[in-house]
Amino acid sequence: MKTSFLHTFWVQLDLRLSEEFSKSEDPLLKNFWCDGIYLYPTDHQLVKKYVNDKRKIVVTAWLGKTGQDAYEATIHFGTRALSRYAKGTDVSEAIPKFESQTEWIEIDIERKTIEIRLD
Repeated sequence: MKTSFLHTFWVQLDLRLSEEFSKSEDPLLKNFWCDGIYLYPTDHQLVKKYVNDKRKIVVTAWLGKTGQDAYEATIHFGTRALSRYAKGTDVSEAIPKFESQTEWIEIDIERKTIEIRLD
């Protein structure tokens, strides 16, 4: 997978998470933001077969009121995301839009984990 392709996806996901937090009705999440999502570029999870078989990857997301708390982020690939990843096209198109009203994020502040579901 091309680094520029991945960079675009990570930046879009980062921005979308921050938007979701800023508009949350949950007072604990209202002031959260995302300061980045990181996965080593050579990580075995980036292999197309791995993504297709596991349908998820685990990365580090920097979240919180300061954006500096390390969270274990599991990104689940839905049908659209899997198809786009397999074709090498922009997976950021599978990030749910704000108006979609889907429950695409589950966060556990105490355990510092977040589950993200792409379309």
